[in-house]
Amino acid sequence: MKTALLEGVTPAEFDKQITGNLLLESTTVDTVRKEKLLIGIRNEDGEIYRLIGATKHNSFTNAVEELEDLELVDELGDVEGTVEGCDAIFGEG
Repeated sequence: MKTALLEGVTPAEFDKQITGNLLLESTTVDTVRKEKLLIGIRNEDGEIYRLIGATKHNSFTNAVEELEDLELVDELGDVEGTVEGCDAIFGEG
């Protein structure tokens, strides 16, 4: 899976847990946006600061499970379609 930090947005305090638990390849935002499925991560201010892109649905599902294990909440759990271009958006509940 590929990931990128969004420029000018402060990463969340829990970001090191995400990068430590998920196997992520750092790249550009444009490259991540080309992936089939996107996960946004919100910081404590409610801003999306990191994008994670998955090519395969299986990878996406594994990432979602890992983020849930970190006790982060998917605000799009009951939403059909995308929000802000993301298939899932995680943050502290």
